Amino acid sequence: MRWFVVGAQGMLGHDMVAALRSRDHEVTAVDRDEVDITDPGAVMEAVGGHAVVVNCAAWTAVDAAEEQEAAAFAVNAVGPANLGRAAARHGARIVQISTDYVFDGAATTPYAEGTPIAPRSAYGRTKAAGEWAVRAEAPDHLIIRTAWLYGAQGSSFPKTIARIYAERGTVAVVADEVGQPTWSADLADLVVRMIDAGAPAGTYHGTSAGRASWFDFARAVVTTAGGDPALVTATTSAAFGRAAARPPFSVLDHGALVAADVAPIGDWAQRWAVAGPLVLGA
Repeated sequence: MRWFVVGAQGMLGHDMVAALRSRDHEVTAVDRDEVDITDPGAVMEAVGGHAVVVNCAAWTAVDAAEEQEAAAFAVNAVGPANLGRAAARHGARIVQISTDYVFDGAATTPYAEGTPIAPRSAYGRTKAAGEWAVRAEAPDHLIIRTAWLYGAQGSSFPKTIARIYAERGTVAVVADEVGQPTWSADLADLVVRMIDAGAPAGTYHGTSAGRASWFDFARAVVTTAGGDPALVTATTSAAFGRAAARPPFSVLDHGALVAADVAPIGDWAQRWAVAGPLVLGA
């Protein structure tokens, strides 16, 4: 089975390619320098001959998107539309990676896959548009929403926390946002398992189980880095004054995976115990 992975040099794309090659799948791994996903002709040509398309490419500069929404829309909505159209034309399945930011974050119980979306930021709006585009263009789609993603490739929350703690001996972290820290290698593994299982077309949630605040996660990171978690202090999201609104509650339900007989990712703390030393090089 030939796979086409877009955004292969990013955090998730790197782990996606690694997961596929470890299983002896044939992979075409491309990044923006090789295929411009906003160019419909280039995408149509590149996708030919592949059975599965995985779109790991995204505009993820959440705050910058508030002033550059058109640019974010091109990557997060136009690109997926082109990929979906090409996948459908060539008879391929498409996996579109989406985000918790399509929800408003006002819930108090985990968001089900069918909960009406209500994005509060430009980033969320553009990712929601990408979901819509893939559904419209490619009937055989898997839209997988993830959240609080971290990994060994590139920058991520754990690496930032470990660096700040090492430099200052303390770090202040938001305690009023709750979600599910998710290792990119676990999400890549989930994508492969879903395709292998023939999961029905639809929308799924690909996050770790359980829940934590950023403060909780930071304490776990500092502990893994050999520091004192008592030196991690709590603050509020309002104190940071960021341009884009963050969902205060980003816990996602995994009912669609269970219904498809695909095991969800394990508890975030248990997965961090495995991933942490690899991500931090500890």
